[in-house]
Amino acid sequence: MKRFCLGVTLLLTLMGASQAEEAADGEQAKRLLQSAVEYYRMQGDAALAAFSRQGEFIDGEHYVFVVDTEGTMLASGGTSAVLIGRDVSTVLEPELQKAFAQVLAGEEGSMGTAEYRWMNARDGRVERKQVYYQRVGERIIAVGHYLPRATPQQAQSLLERAVAALEKDPEATLGSINDLSAEFREDDLYVYVVDLDNRRYVAHGYNLRLIGVDFASIKDPEGKPVGEPILALMTKGDSAGYDYRWKNPVTAKVEDKHALLRKVGHYLVAVGYYREPQ
Repeated sequence: MKRFCLGVTLLLTLMGASQAEEAADGEQAKRLLQSAVEYYRMQGDAALAAFSRQGEFIDGEHYVFVVDTEGTMLASGGTSAVLIGRDVSTVLEPELQKAFAQVLAGEEGSMGTAEYRWMNARDGRVERKQVYYQRVGERIIAVGHYLPRATPQQAQSLLERAVAALEKDPEATLGSINDLSAEFREDDLYVYVVDLDNRRYVAHGYNLRLIGVDFASIKDPEGKPVGEPILALMTKGDSAGYDYRWKNPVTAKVEDKHALLRKVGHYLVAVGYYREPQ
């Protein structure tokens, strides 16, 4: 149980309500939770796919996520979708452990709400966050809020953190990125690293299936080369930027993306932010 409670906290830090949230916003979240619980009771685990795609279980800024009692993310319609199938118990903050321990200790159908204050990276203010949840068998079904689309400034800051960490301890940093550490993820941002000696991915903060893949072979969803042009840029300098189209892990849509690129020794470090749709 302790492992689960640790695991859930990261998911909750991804769920947010602003400081100006009104009571109606909470009622909206509770209605969505009730709808999700009823659907899960009818469909069982077949409902998880519906919770993880854009559709009826996303209502404005509210979305559904599901974790099991072992701390594994099973479904999410928000930024925590990058954690689906992963044990998230080792990468979370401790603030909400008590709240989730209580619902786990309760009976089938136990419900709860947790509220806390957290720094909003977009505006630099500490704001109130809230999540509603209910236990259904061995599942905890919860409703949270979308985090905002990350800004270019956030991407630059994340890149600088990754570069500093890689310079200090390459092995530990690559491991943390591949473990989906919250230190190297923010909203819809993530870090990836390519070894320029063999041109293969050595770390990826979203898709671990790319580890070991030849970066030069990477193309966008329409077949346009991405890896080769970026590698070419890295032969001309230690930093660059590159525009391409790529799937956003939050919206699940292919969007315009701008990658910030930096060379650190024999590594290419990249963080890309998604541009606002025109």
